[in-house]
Amino acid sequence: MTLVAGGATGVNCLKTGTVIKSLYIKNYALIDELEVSFGIGLNILTGQTGAGKSIIIGALNAVLGERADTETVREGTSKAVVEAVIGTEGEPDPVVSRLLDEQGVENDGSEIILRREIRPAGSRAFINDTPVTISVLREVGDRLVDLHGQHDHQLLLKQDHHREVIDALPGVSARKKSYYEAYQTVVRLRKERDALVRQERELSEKMELHRFQLRELEAADLDEEAYQEMEAEMKRLDHAEDLDQKAALIGEMGSEGERNLMDLLGMIEDALGDMAEMDDEFRSYTGELRSARLSFQELLSHTERYRARIEFNPERLEELRQKQAEIRRLEKKYGRLLPDLIRYRSELQASVNLAENFDLELEKKEKELAAATKVLQQKAKDLHDERGKSGAALGSQISGALKNLGIPNNRFETRVMWRHEASGWFDVDGKPVACHSDGPDEVVFYISTNKGESPKPLARIASGGEISRVMLAMKSVIAREQHLPVMIFDEIDTGIGGAVAEQVGRTMHDLAEHCQIIAITHQPQIAGQADHHFRVEKQESGERTVTYIRKLDEEAHIRQIASLMSGADVSDHAVAGAREMVQKARNRRKTG
Repeated sequence: MTLVAGGATGVNCLKTGTVIKSLYIKNYALIDELEVSFGIGLNILTGQTGAGKSIIIGALNAVLGERADTETVREGTSKAVVEAVIGTEGEPDPVVSRLLDEQGVENDGSEIILRREIRPAGSRAFINDTPVTISVLREVGDRLVDLHGQHDHQLLLKQDHHREVIDALPGVSARKKSYYEAYQTVVRLRKERDALVRQERELSEKMELHRFQLRELEAADLDEEAYQEMEAEMKRLDHAEDLDQKAALIGEMGSEGERNLMDLLGMIEDALGDMAEMDDEFRSYTGELRSARLSFQELLSHTERYRARIEFNPERLEELRQKQAEIRRLEKKYGRLLPDLIRYRSELQASVNLAENFDLELEKKEKELAAATKVLQQKAKDLHDERGKSGAALGSQISGALKNLGIPNNRFETRVMWRHEASGWFDVDGKPVACHSDGPDEVVFYISTNKGESPKPLARIASGGEISRVMLAMKSVIAREQHLPVMIFDEIDTGIGGAVAEQVGRTMHDLAEHCQIIAITHQPQIAGQADHHFRVEKQESGERTVTYIRKLDEEAHIRQIASLMSGADVSDHAVAGAREMVQKARNRRKTG
């Protein structure tokens, strides 16, 4: 059965942009085909035991990247498909944005579509129709949806996330930023110091060779411009005899002998002059010929002067050839042409200078590093203290919320402990402290839910009911301080009833002002707080059993609550009580 649920009953104003808009399931366990649209605020799912509520949660787990059992593929079909459309308008989650960018997934910022296809031989994952690995699907799912029930998708049960919770508090975030800037400075200076030390070691091993190479290249007196001039001089010396003969020939043909070129040009010029007197057509040529005759005269004068400068010097030519041969030998030896040889000589000079002044450079860097580490130590202490102070305040608020949720004898602590490692950057109380980008501390939530018990790490809580209520209490407090993903509670009402169940429902509804909540419950006090109420049912269709879900209208909502109060036989008295419960919840919203 396909169903699209819409509408709302007294929906409040949601402050986060992350919501599960719709969930589509096909061929998954008892589900033939099902589609449901969730609303903002508090979405409640109810139904008889075995109706298939856990199947829907299992499908959600699958589309969020958790292990998918291939046996969930509906018998007689080739694959199961689960698809969740998640609205992400508002401030984007930076981790999700980074993951999508890294995977090349297109994202318009308004919604993300997660899809899981499960086959008997395995499964495939997609985000916005782009294939991704299951681990990427899980990582994105962890950021978008926080599912409670079987220790799945519970960021607050992951110790690494505890630090993020504390650091999102206003008093801590500014300290964290200041610390991180100091940390980055120390990291940079440590890298520069370590690079100097490595360079010193490498240079000390090569220094004898570098000094030899530098002396050899300096002795060659390398100069690119001088080399070009040397090649030009060699060319002139090498062709001195030819140059002299050609220059003599030009002089002889130009101005010597009875019929030289200058005399011929003079005769032509006279003839042109006479012709120009008789016809203006030749007048322009007389000027051009006169200019050519003057240019030729200048050439003859230059050639005569050039012959006087021609040098016949075999000794100088041999000297230059030897210098050229030396440069070519160096080019071949070092595998570099002259310009690169000159640059390499400069590099060698800098290397030798650095080696000779390394102690001073290293001392200077060590002083910079020591000063920066001192600043970091103070910033680390400030962050450590603020984390402890804000963590204690947060713990006190969470403890108070837990009392209202039926755990009166609880103790909730935020323990902020220096991260002691042998490779620490500075000492606190005589022990080395290691600084990381996330700070100098380990932050762990501890809790005791029973009188007389010592607090233990939050991740060790065993009771499903307690876990859900602890998470609800924590999130109801931190929702005021930071962005929360969609939250899903699977039977949060385990082991509670009466006034405690009513307070749980109220707390869930208050939290739904900050994030979308989808909750499975058997308690009428919780269902009565719903903004949207869905009933999960199963029925026989032919030879098959099918699970489906439908959204309840106002009257069906009240009758379902009455059924939770009185059982299968719903009396008029139970309906009246349910109506009163719903109205009471609505009146509280209006006044509160």
